[in-house]
Amino acid sequence: MTIEIKSPTFPESVADGTVANWVKKEGESVDQDEIIAEIETDKVVLEVVAPSNGVLTKIIKHEGDIVNSAEIIGEFDETAVKIKEEKISKEVNLQSSNAEEDDPKIKDDVNHKKSGPAAKKLIVENNLDSSLIQASGKNQRITKADVINHLESKSPAMESSDNASSISSSSRPEKRVPMSRLRNTIAKRLVSVQQETAMLTTFNEVDMLPIKELRAKYGQEFEKQHGIKLGFMGFFIIAAVQALKKFPIVNASIDGSDVIYHGYQDIGVAVSTERGLVVPIIKDADTKSLPELEKSILEYSEKARDSKLTIEEMQGGTFTISNGGVFGSLLSTPILNAPQTAILGMHSIQDRPVAINGEVVIRPMMYLAMSYDHRLLDGKEAVRFLVSIKEQLESPERLLLNL
Repeated sequence: MTIEIKSPTFPESVADGTVANWVKKEGESVDQDEIIAEIETDKVVLEVVAPSNGVLTKIIKHEGDIVNSAEIIGEFDETAVKIKEEKISKEVNLQSSNAEEDDPKIKDDVNHKKSGPAAKKLIVENNLDSSLIQASGKNQRITKADVINHLESKSPAMESSDNASSISSSSRPEKRVPMSRLRNTIAKRLVSVQQETAMLTTFNEVDMLPIKELRAKYGQEFEKQHGIKLGFMGFFIIAAVQALKKFPIVNASIDGSDVIYHGYQDIGVAVSTERGLVVPIIKDADTKSLPELEKSILEYSEKARDSKLTIEEMQGGTFTISNGGVFGSLLSTPILNAPQTAILGMHSIQDRPVAINGEVVIRPMMYLAMSYDHRLLDGKEAVRFLVSIKEQLESPERLLLNL
């Protein structure tokens, strides 16, 4: 029975997508709920899974092709999988039997450990010594997966994209690859922000000793109680939320000739992935406790790195926090996440000499950078907003007392 494979149903905000990768090739068997292909949109990568067991019989939309919502991209057959398995089983048994009869060495190696027909076929084809293969099956039985793992560890495969072209000139090789859809979208958005906003950046520094002492004192108890480590980002989100309530203009956005004041604080947390920078949104951050914020941060970070974020989890946002410090950045100028009015940049914590009460002491200091749209936000409000965040972090009791 032939079944159509369709691209996912896109939300209204997504016009189309691009076939990023076919995980399965024509003629390959697929299991129910197994990933067949990946569709890349402007924001996220969506997975196409098999609705049932079958064989991928036809690829209609190839890698790099543009696809619309719920468009047919391929076909697979439910009945073909049974026929194919029976055919492969017969071929494997026949080849394994012939190989063992013709080559005593192979016969001895294969019989050294028990193995299934598929595993035995791979052992024969690759002239392997079965005694060197780590068996994971019952009673030291070698499985097909064991042989594949052995081959991969022995000779890692070097994959290259069909869309990539390599240009080699003597000792100066070059490789040309198409820009991913996500990276292309990021590039366009960044250029648009630079051209359409009056972006300025104000800087300050914060003494992180109080927060570090708090984490050192209560970190283990916090992790034991809530099952998650006590990080830095949660404190910054709470400080940002309270500062946004004091300065609602920072939480606003421009829409044409209107200013929209948002009565909620949805905080975006920038996460770097192999595909590019993504910004999942912590909705209603003002209603969440510190443990809830830390759990949300961890969950979104893991989903972002595994390309599991949904479009809904990345929509909206009234303010963004970016932490370049995790990569060692000492100071940088973050770019606005339009249509938001401001973005806060965190940086590395570095021990530096500072003057406190007339004495020079060594403190763990962090530079803060806040970029803002000068069309809506004046320098006075921007500076006061950043100072508010600084004061809360240097006196954590202010976070508790909402000062």
